Amino acid sequence: MISTMAVAAFLVQQVTSGLFQERFDQAEREATDGLDQVRSNFAALNTSNRSEAQLDIESILEDVGERTAQISRETMLLPLAGGENIFVDGFTTDDGVVTADLISPDLREAISEGTGQYWQAVSLDADGQEDVPGVAFGTQVDVQGNPYALYFVYDFSPVQENVSFVFRTMLAAGAAILLINMAISAWVARSVVRPVSQAAEVSERIADGQLDQRLAVRGEDEIARLGLSFNRMASNLQEQITRLANLSKMQQRFVSDVSHELRTPLTTVRMAAEVLHESREEFDPINQRSAELLYHQVERFQALLSDLLEMSRFDAGAAELATAEIDLLELSREVMISSQPLAESSNTPLGLVIQGEHFLAEVDARRISRILRNLVNNAIEHAESRPVDLIIASSPTAVGIAVRDHGIGMSPSEVAHVFDRFWRADPARARTTGGSGLGLSIATEDTRLHQGALDAWGQKGQGSCFRLVLPRRQSVPYRASPMALPPVYRASDRHRIESIPEHPNEGAADYDRINEQSLYQRKEGES
Repeated sequence: MISTMAVAAFLVQQVTSGLFQERFDQAEREATDGLDQVRSNFAALNTSNRSEAQLDIESILEDVGERTAQISRETMLLPLAGGENIFVDGFTTDDGVVTADLISPDLREAISEGTGQYWQAVSLDADGQEDVPGVAFGTQVDVQGNPYALYFVYDFSPVQENVSFVFRTMLAAGAAILLINMAISAWVARSVVRPVSQAAEVSERIADGQLDQRLAVRGEDEIARLGLSFNRMASNLQEQITRLANLSKMQQRFVSDVSHELRTPLTTVRMAAEVLHESREEFDPINQRSAELLYHQVERFQALLSDLLEMSRFDAGAAELATAEIDLLELSREVMISSQPLAESSNTPLGLVIQGEHFLAEVDARRISRILRNLVNNAIEHAESRPVDLIIASSPTAVGIAVRDHGIGMSPSEVAHVFDRFWRADPARARTTGGSGLGLSIATEDTRLHQGALDAWGQKGQGSCFRLVLPRRQSVPYRASPMALPPVYRASDRHRIESIPEHPNEGAADYDRINEQSLYQRKEGES
């Protein structure tokens, strides 16, 4: 619409300029010829009688108007200001339309001072109606030795009428074009935009899982062919997704069935391995070592089997929470105490950093404990005997727990895959240490069940950090994490943990020995 209006305005401007310029050129030529002829006739005038001279002048001017004027014009003969010995009075062919007031002082002055031909645009009174445009051409003439100003005033009202007609025609054409464009736009919207909108809606429904949605195809144009192609694509996509879903179910059932079927023979093998392990002192060194390897590998096999069963429950959607209001600070302290033997074996100091207060939350204690044990044990394994800290913080809607080590760390690419199943940072490393490779995957699924978040951070040579964020109420999503990743804290913020000896009968000496090794006990009054 805007482009149509701009084109129409340009055409009107061009037509208007062309008509006025053509009429002006014609008027200028006629004025030049007429003024020259009048100047010649006035030069030949020779009479001393003013009345006769007046009649002769009027006759000359009327005669020139009849013979040379092809455009409607009026003639004025006015004495110049300051002239002396005025021979005759002024003359006007039409006193009602053309008066001396039309001539501007600038044009009067130019004619009185020069001998050339001058012009100016004027506005003519059209019998009480709106003024019409006109052009006045003037020059200085001599009448019996007296200077006069001679003017030809041309009426441009016919040009104005033509311009008005062109404008009305353009306006009507513009309105018609606008209506046509609106009709075309409506048709395009109906035949093109609406099918595209419907395709977008169907695409969204397919993306939401409604794979049976299809487009309604009408006609045989390009839009119809697009609809047919879209429907074929949706059908192929539905078939592939259905096939993959069936394959996934088969794989999940296979893992579940295999895991269940292996439990009975594995139990038998474990019983035999335990018998051999208990009797290993009676064997020769080679058989003794074989019994130990058998015992430990059966334990690893059983842990892997348990993890596979747990993953199969997650994949089948059968995992459920048994929530209760738990103090996560006490749960974290218990996890740190249970990990103390592993930390002592690698000479790794353990610490607890408390930020905030009130750490109660609705959680499944068994699953959260499993997550924290996995994170703490992994941190001890990769800490290279450097401190491992558990940081716990709270907010009105969430509780955050982070496990920070200062060991070998991880690269950004390793962080991106750390939660993948069976992934290890060093694929070439033999699986002689660590668990089944499913621990962090299980932790991720446990976190998802709690509607929380489990994130990882790492830098080579600076250590790594895993942050667990849990909502206080399962029915109320948390707004933000209570801590950054990695969390900011000082070494002086670490607190010692109260620890109970694994064997209470060992006495006070053994109790003091355990507390002195790498554990931090929170002192009364410490901030």
